[in-house]
Amino acid sequence: MIVPDHTQPLASGYHAVAPGDLACVVTALEMRAPPEGLRRLVPEPEVPLQLVRWKAAAPAKYRMLYARVGSPWIWWSRLAKSDEELTAIIHDPQVQVFAVADRAGVEVGMLELDFRVAGECEIAFFGLVKGATGKGLGKWLMRRALQLAWASGVERVWVHTCTLDGPQALPFYMGQGFVPFARYVEIFPDPRLAGVLPEDSAPQQPVLRPVPVA
Repeated sequence: MIVPDHTQPLASGYHAVAPGDLACVVTALEMRAPPEGLRRLVPEPEVPLQLVRWKAAAPAKYRMLYARVGSPWIWWSRLAKSDEELTAIIHDPQVQVFAVADRAGVEVGMLELDFRVAGECEIAFFGLVKGATGKGLGKWLMRRALQLAWASGVERVWVHTCTLDGPQALPFYMGQGFVPFARYVEIFPDPRLAGVLPEDSAPQQPVLRPVPVA
C-alpha cells in the first residue's frame, strides 16, 4: 500500500538524483462513489478475455506474471520481496489477485485489489501485456475491476500511477472517473542495477550507473 507523505514538500527548482537511482512523479487518484450504471448489464463488444482468481498463487507464479506485465514500466516492488513477504500479501484474505486470461488460457494481464484498509479498496496493480494494449481491453478490465472493488462497505476506491508508466495511464484513469488528489516524488535504487529486473527492461528509461569510488 502507498501512503503519501505530504509533510515535507520539495522546494521549487531542480533536485539532483544520484546516479544509480530512479525518480518518478506519482499521482494518486480516487473515486468516492461508483460510476453510474456500474452494476447494470450493458451491451458491449465481445471481449476474448476472462478474469481468473488466484486465491493462493505460488510466489514464483505470481512474480512471473507481474514481471511480464510490469517490467516494461519498471514494476519492481513485489520482485524484491522474499517468498514469505510476498505470500503474506497475496494470500491475505483481504487481497484479491486475478490473472487476465485469453481464450486459450494464456495470461495477458493482471489485476490486484487490496481491501486491507477498512472502507477502502486500492487497485494495487492493473495492467495488460504490451500485445494486448491499444485494443479497448483496458476499459473492459477497469469495469470488471470497479465492479469487484465497490464491494459492500467500500466508500472509496483509489489507484496510483507514475511517470514511469505509459503516458496513456494517467488520462485513462481520469477518463474512467478517477479524480487526482495527491502528487509526490518517489526516488529509489534502479532495480535493473540490483538484478531485480533485467538491465534491458524499459529501455526508454536510461540506466545511469554510480561513479566508481577511486
